[in-house]
Amino acid sequence: MFAAVARRTDPADPLAALALGEWPEPHVPDGWTVVTVKAAGVNHHDLWTLRGVGVVPERLPIVLGVEAAGLDEDGREVVVYPVVGDPGAGHGDETLDPGMRLLSQEYDGTFAERVAVPARNLVPKPAGMTFEQAACLPGAWLTAYRMLFGKAALPPGSTVLVQGVGGGVSTALIMMAVAAGHRVWATSRSPRKRELARSLGVDEAYPPGARLPERVDAVMETVGAATWDHSVNAVRPGGVVVVAGATTGARPVINLSRVFYRQIGVIGSTLGTRDELVALLRFCDRTGVLPLVHQVLPLTDAAAGIAALASGDVFGKIVLTT
Repeated sequence: MFAAVARRTDPADPLAALALGEWPEPHVPDGWTVVTVKAAGVNHHDLWTLRGVGVVPERLPIVLGVEAAGLDEDGREVVVYPVVGDPGAGHGDETLDPGMRLLSQEYDGTFAERVAVPARNLVPKPAGMTFEQAACLPGAWLTAYRMLFGKAALPPGSTVLVQGVGGGVSTALIMMAVAAGHRVWATSRSPRKRELARSLGVDEAYPPGARLPERVDAVMETVGAATWDHSVNAVRPGGVVVVAGATTGARPVINLSRVFYRQIGVIGSTLGTRDELVALLRFCDRTGVLPLVHQVLPLTDAAAGIAALASGDVFGKIVLTT
């Protein structure tokens, strides 16, 4: 079968570590099953893997890809939940299992014509959603869903700041927050992306670091070092900063006195549970909110999709199809 593989790692030139071509059919352990991949979402996780972040050299080469939608062995349309973990070991949350792994981290991922996953990781795809849209859900959109509804847990009418608009998580945050009745502000270096953010329903979009009209109830932070100080300054006393990424660096300078004096909550968030993925699908079905797809490419053009993500000139999700 055809696959896109991290054959090695290269921090300076990640695309040089990518290999496209024939790959063995998936190994299927007991309790696992095979999904025929119809669409797979591209994520920063794929770029980090090629750079050598979060993957051990002994596990290479490995098929990339965290997100997918496709057909199960009986031809049913499914969404693939990407976390391989035991909910019991994580106190009901498989993302807290100390042995938790993601597809493309310990096990071959979704950038292939077929992928093996635990049978419990299959969730029925909503009939009114394309494979391309559904492939955006189990990674970027699930991350955003947990940040907004699981971690921040704000009442309708709250004010939410989304830092660094453009990618899959940030666009998902905007669309779901608007649908949930929040007032949403966003930031971006790009005037074009700020205008696109307004088209998604944000009340206002600002350059990074801009002084806001008032402090917000919650900040959704996936940028990291470049926006961290602004995030802490922008949230009201007693508010919360939810962190689910650090694309510009994971070691910002932290003003602890502001954090404790203003009693700001800093909450980490990673993906979500299978149950939260089911809830996300219901949310999309109920509200009519569907993932924003920036570009669809064939799997054979995976390098172009990863390069586009690395360039930062993306608004929404890049999706690969088989």
